[in-house]
Amino acid sequence: MKNLWIKICALFVLTACSDRQVVEWIATTPGVPWQKQHVEKITYAGNKKPDAIVDVEHPGQEIEGFGACFNELGWTSLARLSEADRAAIMRELFAPGAGANLTVCRMPVGANDFSRDWYSYNETADDFEMTRFSIDNDRETLIPFIKEALKYNSGLKLWASPWSPPVWMKDNKHYACQPLDTSFFDNVGQNGILPGQVRREGVNMFIQEDAYFKAYALYFAKFIEAYRAEGISVFMVMPQNEFNSCQPFPSCTWLPSGLATFVGKYLGPKMKELGVEVMFGTMERPNPALADTMLTDPDSRKYLTGVGFQWAGKESLPDIHKRYPDLKIYQTEQECGDGRNDWEGCVYSWELMKHYFNNGTNVYNYWNISLEEGGMSRWGWTQNSFVVVNKEDHTYTYTYEYYLMKHAGHYVQPGARFLPVTGEFTDMLAFCNPDGRVVLILHNAGNADAGQVVKIGDRTVELTLRPQSFNTIVL
Repeated sequence: MKNLWIKICALFVLTACSDRQVVEWIATTPGVPWQKQHVEKITYAGNKKPDAIVDVEHPGQEIEGFGACFNELGWTSLARLSEADRAAIMRELFAPGAGANLTVCRMPVGANDFSRDWYSYNETADDFEMTRFSIDNDRETLIPFIKEALKYNSGLKLWASPWSPPVWMKDNKHYACQPLDTSFFDNVGQNGILPGQVRREGVNMFIQEDAYFKAYALYFAKFIEAYRAEGISVFMVMPQNEFNSCQPFPSCTWLPSGLATFVGKYLGPKMKELGVEVMFGTMERPNPALADTMLTDPDSRKYLTGVGFQWAGKESLPDIHKRYPDLKIYQTEQECGDGRNDWEGCVYSWELMKHYFNNGTNVYNYWNISLEEGGMSRWGWTQNSFVVVNKEDHTYTYTYEYYLMKHAGHYVQPGARFLPVTGEFTDMLAFCNPDGRVVLILHNAGNADAGQVVKIGDRTVELTLRPQSFNTIVL
């Protein structure tokens, strides 16, 4: 049945995508973002040898969408703008057809590294029944942030993961795992961690006892229910952000075996009761064996619908996708940059995007939606964002990385299929939308015009790409 479905889908893509005319061409360069190009510049190349061949006969994974993360500092930065400017940004990001068309977004469960400060939803020690659970903190930031997005896209899908459990559930009784490294993290003091509280990668910081597992699963359930009461639905959770990373900001290391126990016996059943999916993640190490424990454990595997990868986890993605081809793949957090938001960072982000989609990714998530100039976190880490806010004159700008995401999200619709590309020119991505339109995203990294001959189905087109440009062409 599966092979028959693939053949039927391939036939649809081939016939739907083979007889289309160019409808739009947008280019972004370091000097001019999002500039409409004359489609007349595209010529049909006849029998010319193609530089790239778009394989419409063997479509790849279905694309669920693109997104970013709702972080507290995203909302506090946007709060510096006028109501009109803030509304314009949210419309540009979320309204279907307006801008980037973000459709699948992430949020933290409690504090993360771009929160105002450390907090969780219950810091009352040994409150195993969660009687003191509260999302009051989120009513100041994350809830209005998400509700503002929902105004423009009521169908926005939301998933969540914690950076740290409540501190009383951890063996070191601290939100972090190590002190701040002031040679890397700028202009901040220490985080208050004591020498005896410092931990390392490769240990279970979460207390591996039944009462704590039950309480933490209940904590997740209370989070889901509290957000539902606010009119916000979370459709999926991952059990831990970067479970191998011992960080000076909210974090918690786990062994894969510990996560398998938590998901298989506690979190999975509790989320199933609420109709919430569970995915394994986030995976930030290049070792695919770290995922195998979860994916081969009979208890945890039956609850897992996919795996989320970020940072060095991208190196383990090809192996996992090859061995578990039916699992959904989420790129959970694009690498965050250095706060400069420059063209070089945008080009690196493009390389990440190509890697993930060429290895089976269904959802691609950026990280910070908005930050003040410099992109400084509470813990002194400077990062990039879609929007940069000038807190002095209350103005804002969109970054190169935003326009790169728009080159994809504006045109690649949920339900599109990834189309493999072969040939000498592979600095591109291709998709076929549900309406049969083909979307090509091409990059010219050179300093001169570049001609490329691209074969799509039974057509061959010749394109001239501007120097240092990203291009989206819809046919």
